[in-house]
Amino acid sequence: MEENNQQQLDIELSEEVAEGIYSNLAIITHSQSEFVIDFIKMMPGVPKARVKSRILLTPQHAKRLAKALVDNINKFEQLNGKIKELETAMPLHFGGPTGQA
Repeated sequence: MEENNQQQLDIELSEEVAEGIYSNLAIITHSQSEFVIDFIKMMPGVPKARVKSRILLTPQHAKRLAKALVDNINKFEQLNGKIKELETAMPLHFGGPTGQA
């Protein structure tokens, strides 16, 4: 029998976190040591929006996340067809360093 040298990670998911948070806008900023992704829910006709979740990542984790996201989008499009990109008409200036997704 071949030995498996990989450790298995036991990940716990609480009910609250499992429900998820809807976001239709992400603002990405960075410094030399971290990337910050703010997930926001915009409502039609409402000029004010709140950050619903903020994720802090090291640059290495941000790069791995970007690669994993591209890989998953490619797999999704192979099964479901090309994702249509919508133009946003709203300015994405929120008083911090520029960055958007």
